[in-house]
Amino acid sequence: MALSKGEAQKRIGELREELNRHNYLYYVLDQPEISDAEYDRLYRELVALEEQYPDLITADSPTQRVGGEPAAGFRSTRHRIPLLSLNNAFSEQELRDFDQRIKRAAGLEDPAYVAELKIDGLTVALTYEDGVLVQGATRGDGVTGEEITANIKTIRTIPLRLRGNPPGQVIVRGEVYMRRADFTELNRVREEQGEALFANPRNAAAGSLRQLDPKVTASRRLDAFFYDLLWWEGARDVPATQWEAINQLKEWGFKVNPESALCASIEEVIAYCRRWAEKRFALPYEIDGIVVKLNSLAAQEALGSTAKAPRSKVAFKFPAAEVETKIEDIMISVGRTGALTPLALLTPVQVGGSVVSRASLHNEDYIRAKEIRIGDPVIIRKAGEIIPEVVRVVKEKRTGEEVEFKFPQACPVCGAAVARDPDGAVIRCLGAACPAKLREFILHFASRSAMNIEGLGPAIIDLLLEKELIKDPADLYSLKFDDLVTLERFGEKSARNLLAAIERSKEVPFARVLYALGIRHVGAEMARRLANAFGSMDRLLAATPEELMAVPEIGATIAASIAAYAAEAQNRRLIEKLKAAGLQMTAAPEAPAGALPLSGKTFVLTGTLASMTRRAAEEAIRRLGGNPGSSVSRRTDYVVVGEDPGSKYQKAQELGVPILTEEEFVQLLQDYAGREEEK
Repeated sequence: MALSKGEAQKRIGELREELNRHNYLYYVLDQPEISDAEYDRLYRELVALEEQYPDLITADSPTQRVGGEPAAGFRSTRHRIPLLSLNNAFSEQELRDFDQRIKRAAGLEDPAYVAELKIDGLTVALTYEDGVLVQGATRGDGVTGEEITANIKTIRTIPLRLRGNPPGQVIVRGEVYMRRADFTELNRVREEQGEALFANPRNAAAGSLRQLDPKVTASRRLDAFFYDLLWWEGARDVPATQWEAINQLKEWGFKVNPESALCASIEEVIAYCRRWAEKRFALPYEIDGIVVKLNSLAAQEALGSTAKAPRSKVAFKFPAAEVETKIEDIMISVGRTGALTPLALLTPVQVGGSVVSRASLHNEDYIRAKEIRIGDPVIIRKAGEIIPEVVRVVKEKRTGEEVEFKFPQACPVCGAAVARDPDGAVIRCLGAACPAKLREFILHFASRSAMNIEGLGPAIIDLLLEKELIKDPADLYSLKFDDLVTLERFGEKSARNLLAAIERSKEVPFARVLYALGIRHVGAEMARRLANAFGSMDRLLAATPEELMAVPEIGATIAASIAAYAAEAQNRRLIEKLKAAGLQMTAAPEAPAGALPLSGKTFVLTGTLASMTRRAAEEAIRRLGGNPGSSVSRRTDYVVVGEDPGSKYQKAQELGVPILTEEEFVQLLQDYAGREEEK
């Protein structure tokens, strides 16, 4: 989808800023916030735009980095064979449906399959020439990865030279992982040294493999299994089946998973999945499902693939892990809008690939409905990387010593009165000067989606509040070098870096400034709508409820929240201070959307998109005049379904809302963008 030069310049600036930040988090702080694949997609988008408009390349672009910089990365490399992802199956019936599709499409009466444990690690592709390892690369976005050959060579189970008589060139695919015991030991050492702990073995493996110093990678005790023969130069003795390919890999000296199985039918595959769903926690490494592959390689090739995944393979995903533990205590946290949220402090337990010691209890009504008490034995569940939830209390194991939890009648931080929302279950602190609310507000204000003040994290905010250098977000813009340089955690360089980041935030557009104010019910997308509708802070604050509700998707609740915010003298004073500091209080005019092809159409995204980030998809919709929505209703025009879709997918089916696959969505964008270029 081609951008105009003006649009490209804006997008290049956004990408430079975001990538530089993630370079710093990963290479300098070793605290990545996004996956390797997400980073690579952003990087390739920047490269493509700079290739299209070379006069927009600047010296601070991540693509122009040279040796010697602490944040220098790895060389990008294009995969000869794309490393596609897999479609998912979440039930036994979906596996049977997959089998029926294979039978119809491949014309096979009784297809055989290979079932393999889906290792939870980092995918790599290795290239061998004349039997010698010449390149190792990460998967990246599936088309382009990063060359990590020096680090790959530190993994002792990976052969540097293949055994036997291999062909001239071979490319294989495998998974680098970290065993549970090595993960535990690594975190123990990091804790002793005061370093941040890895969340789970997969993150530890990914971070270890992408170290700039191979000696660090060598110290991390990584391992690898190999399972796919991607490329074989010449036709000599080419394996005919997936099972033969695995055995060939083994003969060449690769480590293959001994638990892989050749299955004569889909029912044997299902039995395999059931067995490992029960046994998976006894393995010395993490798995997150089973990969099922059609055994015939000729049939695999004939079936081909979509833009995202091969049609001959599927990943069976295990249901969310549930384990039993105990509620040791219940604490209350106070958010930026004053919401009091109960949190269960648990006896630490391993679940879903990481040690869990906390679980959300949502609100007082949730605790009452589940009859949760301090000291209760409970079943908790964790799906993906979200905070766990309490599924139920194991009442039959109660001892009688459990204590009923009483929700506080005053704010646990500032002691002010609390009150329940008239329209919900949330209880809020009414204290105007609550330190917890102020801390969370400033943290939100500085966040990436708001003012994006790099380096202003929780610890620094706590320090600034403790030293009374700031009393609200506007005070950040009055900080001086001398205020910071003598503080703990600061030196001359870090003080200048923070001040520079604060200064840069003055260029953040009005919509994000509005979002940064933390007005209740006004998220990032709603702030953009309001900025476009009213054009300036002054006009927005002067708007009547009727004028506010004329904006699409703004109802009485949001209008009342904005009006209440505008009526508070304290909020008005803050906005005046921010205006005086130089923040953007007016919106840059947007091109009229009425003539654009998706004008008036609302799209809701659910699940993970393989070809672009959610933010990029939303921007693509907006460029064509459409509106990215946050919830599904009868007024939604399309729901775009990616990998692991949530409840929005089911809601769309219930309401009969048109559903687009990622492939269909991308094609729609390309078609309409092409029509715009022709005008």
